[in-house]
Amino acid sequence: MEHWENHLSRLVYSPHKSPDPEVDIVSDYPFTNDLRDRITDNLNRHPVHKAAPETAARLKLAAVTITLTNHRGGTHFLLTKRAPRLNAHAGQWALPGGRLDPGESAGGAALRELEEELGVHLPPSAILGALDDYQTASGYLISPLILWTGADTQLEPNPAEVAAVYHIPLGDVAAPDAAQFIGQPGTAHPMIRLSLTTGHIHAPTAAILYQFAERALYGRPTRVDRLSEPDWARR
Repeated sequence: MEHWENHLSRLVYSPHKSPDPEVDIVSDYPFTNDLRDRITDNLNRHPVHKAAPETAARLKLAAVTITLTNHRGGTHFLLTKRAPRLNAHAGQWALPGGRLDPGESAGGAALRELEEELGVHLPPSAILGALDDYQTASGYLISPLILWTGADTQLEPNPAEVAAVYHIPLGDVAAPDAAQFIGQPGTAHPMIRLSLTTGHIHAPTAAILYQFAERALYGRPTRVDRLSEPDWARR
């Protein structure tokens, strides 16, 4: 992995230029089949880094979704505020998702959790690709999946799990000043923070969304396994 300080220079890139002439940079976001295909192609350009089996065996396995949906003619993703009475991570910003059931695949869990949390039923063909596994300090191994919904997706949030759900425009995560990397005493691993229209979010959600922007929108092989969480996110 490149040193995290190299990522700081990437915050000042032009959305109309690419370090690789073969990369089809996505710089506008209408909800079209062309956009879906371009995102899929960019995701397929780089291998997905999975945790070693011995690492996965000692962690709690989970899957989350970056669910791309049509909102007012543009492509947005769904971001939730977790219900305040949940046992873990109550009230935090989160992508739809949750723990894998025994014998369940990450893709199966992602689709199931999306339906349980937001009432959105999608077939396996809605999965465009995946991002790297992200290991959290609280003992989870998160597998992020990218999903493409229909043009008229209706949301029915489950109040037991979701306090609120927001449509976030893709331009938020692709903005040149969206990501900040904050040094922490005693470690070379910076904390990542994303500034969205809803406010600041942190890892693991921020790290996953940052890699999505780098991989899916800009075709870059960026890794995020050394971007860390704030202490309060570990609870």
